[in-house]
Amino acid sequence: MLGMAYSSRRGLATNLDEAAKWYRKEAEQGDAETQYNLGRAFLYGDGVATNRDEAVNWYRKAGEQGDAGIQYELGEVFSKGVGVATNMAEGVKWYRKAAEQGHAEAQFRFGIIYEQ
Repeated sequence: MLGMAYSSRRGLATNLDEAAKWYRKEAEQGDAETQYNLGRAFLYGDGVATNRDEAVNWYRKAGEQGDAGIQYELGEVFSKGVGVATNMAEGVKWYRKAAEQGHAEAQFRFGIIYEQ
């Protein structure tokens, strides 16, 4: 919550360095949403040096925990090349995981890709 507070002006002055510090502490303890947020920080250089490898590492850790929403976002990141090299196989993998859990948008995206 402190990371979010520092990054989104929720009662504190925006401080992306401080947000990244708190995201890392929580991400290292295994919180999937925070791992995803730390991945975004590395992707866009918010409070940390831009590092695509670190971004992908944290994204994957988050997705592997089974959250369908995060898995869908990973499908978007990889299939569309959002800040990383486009990797359709990786995107499809994450869409499938989310779709199998009933995530409607992931089911739609997976269906479109499968049709194509």
